[in-house]
Amino acid sequence: MGRAALLTAAVGLVLALAACGILGTAPPSTTAETSPAASPASESTTPSGWQTFTTSDGLAFDHPPDWTARDPGDALGGASVDVTNAAGKPMAHLRTNIVTGAECSEQHPYRVFDSQAVQALARPGAADRTVPRYVFESRGDGTGPVQTQTTTAAYGITMMPEESGSLACPMFLMFLWPPSGALFGSAYNPANNLTPGEASLPYLEKAKLYAGTPEYREIRTMITSLRPAKAAG
Repeated sequence: MGRAALLTAAVGLVLALAACGILGTAPPSTTAETSPAASPASESTTPSGWQTFTTSDGLAFDHPPDWTARDPGDALGGASVDVTNAAGKPMAHLRTNIVTGAECSEQHPYRVFDSQAVQALARPGAADRTVPRYVFESRGDGTGPVQTQTTTAAYGITMMPEESGSLACPMFLMFLWPPSGALFGSAYNPANNLTPGEASLPYLEKAKLYAGTPEYREIRTMITSLRPAKAAG
């Protein structure tokens, strides 16, 4: 399967990763019949003063008070939320009603900078399935200072198990959410993600440095706070 076949949705993170040929898609049997039960609290401790954004299709997350979450509406259906920081830089994208279907067609060198289970998104009665997890990871081993079609990093929620060995399938930063799938994350971009160090540093080293910054910790807290919204009443 070629890189063009990986363009499973024409929005946000999907486009960014698919264009690089490192976004995987779920097996054809993957479906989302029911949503997880509403969770009264997120997995991470939400800092005081943070605001909550709730989508029209039943997901909620918390974000810093000086960040902005907007859903301008999506002609394709589902939620289409862009989160920007106080400087107007994009931090993450939330998309729902994303249809996927394919398989791992090739493997790449990879690195994992961060990983954490997101229990609030676990499907009830599916104990044999992998609990969705937040991950900041990369594919490729290029040494240049910028993202390329063969070397890129991204953070978001995946339903794939942790990789082992020296090679990994393409990144699959999506999870099950009715009626199909969803994503919440972003490709790492030093132009948007405030990263310490020299601009000439290798792109993957910048990603590693970014994982230790306050801005990154806010992103991780925000994304891991994603949960089914509380039912009314």
